[in-house]
Amino acid sequence: MPKYIGAIDQGTTSTRFFIFDQAGNHVTSHQLEFEQIYPRPGWIEHDPYDLLDSVIRCADEAVRKFGMMGHDASDLKAVGISNQRETTLVWDRKTGEPLYNAIAWGDTRTNNLVKELAEKQQDINVQEICGLPIHNYFSAVKVRWLMDRVPKVMHAVENKRAMFGTVDTWLIWNLTGGIQGGKHITDVTNASRTMFMNLKTREWDSRLLDFFGVPRHILPTIVSSSENYGDMQWGPLTGTPIMGCLGDQQAALVGQKCFDVGEAKNTYGTGAFLLMNVGEEPVISKTGLLSTVAYQFGQDAPVSYALEGSISVAGAAVKWLRDNLGMIQSSDEIDTLASRVKTTGGVFFVTAFSGLFAPYWRDDSRGTLVGLTQYTDKRHISRSVLEAVSLSTRTILDSMKTDSDVAIKFLKADGGMSNSDTCMQIQADVLGIPVIRPSMRNTTALGAAYAAGYAAGIWRSFDEIRNTSIVREDIFSPRWNEDERERKYKQWEEAVQRSFGWTDVYKPADRIL
Repeated sequence: MPKYIGAIDQGTTSTRFFIFDQAGNHVTSHQLEFEQIYPRPGWIEHDPYDLLDSVIRCADEAVRKFGMMGHDASDLKAVGISNQRETTLVWDRKTGEPLYNAIAWGDTRTNNLVKELAEKQQDINVQEICGLPIHNYFSAVKVRWLMDRVPKVMHAVENKRAMFGTVDTWLIWNLTGGIQGGKHITDVTNASRTMFMNLKTREWDSRLLDFFGVPRHILPTIVSSSENYGDMQWGPLTGTPIMGCLGDQQAALVGQKCFDVGEAKNTYGTGAFLLMNVGEEPVISKTGLLSTVAYQFGQDAPVSYALEGSISVAGAAVKWLRDNLGMIQSSDEIDTLASRVKTTGGVFFVTAFSGLFAPYWRDDSRGTLVGLTQYTDKRHISRSVLEAVSLSTRTILDSMKTDSDVAIKFLKADGGMSNSDTCMQIQADVLGIPVIRPSMRNTTALGAAYAAGYAAGIWRSFDEIRNTSIVREDIFSPRWNEDERERKYKQWEEAVQRSFGWTDVYKPADRIL
């Protein structure tokens, strides 16, 4: 009898619930967007209940569709979760009430706090312990900000009623019972994004907790990415075990089957995230990349690590053109516009809405359009958005080669922006290597399904997973010559330099008034 796996894909702007069969094929799914809250410039929040409600509604609708196809909810043997990482929540242990909105990963309100903490580093090197630089991207500084600025959080922490978690923790705690016995856990990939976890021991590190001034009692228990976390306690999936959990970018790495050292993928979502498998020992970057856990399939299983380069804005720039400027009516229109011109006409768009992430880590950068002339129109600006993410990816790939001494022969691509043929061709041209795009673009959900299915015994090895869902791939080969490639990249680097230092000119408030 066929076996099926459910996958929650809780992203930055939308939530999806997928159902896959045991061959890794997509059976059905449902998606809902939710509100983005921007209280002040640089602040990005989500209502925690919106995150939970969108998961429940998506699952209900996907299971309804599944039933209309002649299946029963009991055919789902396990559910996996992939989630937006670093986004930070604190809630009340006794009531389950969120004590503040979720502070999203791209939020920049902690810029001043980051500077203070960086200056405080004397007897401790945070990045050597956790693999991450002190930056507003990660959870630790968001927790510290909440403890300092939100009285409800401050009091709950003092009274040992506060629970901290990233989105995976919030979802699992609620879905497994909430105040009635919900599991307060996080998987090792999400834990590795908090700045609280020792990358080598994979345990909460007392030195880091002391440095950030965060008590251990608010933290969840760290578990592997593939094991039984507990049964769902609501709706048509009551009794179905949650058996897989990965941060979204690690989930995409698994979904792309990058199980061998040197295999890499780039996910073009709200941001863009390039991960390369570096094996069972962490590599601490010397070039501005992040060292992170890739996955651990089982409590006693070996851990695989990755180097990661993060680009804060990718698809978010397309959304900005659509929603803020009204330049396009739908996201896929950018591909049409960009394909109508062969160049940007000298325009470069550094999409540093939240500063620049890897390898620069410049909180003081802001979005910058350079090279505008009266000749410029929306076609050139559209193409400059696609070039921005592609050129940023080149910067990260160069850093990976330096850190790992591994030459990447091809890049696997997925995520919403990978639907653009123009973008994928530009990416191949910029990198000078083939870009491979699978027909199943939502590899984050697929990776979560693989993790859950592995724990459920549907797949018993990575080789069995490799043999699933072998489908058509699109391959984009580079067309530019080396001179064109290097000239374009040098121009891009000049544009990036011009984005630096803007927050020294404009400084938004960072306090709750």
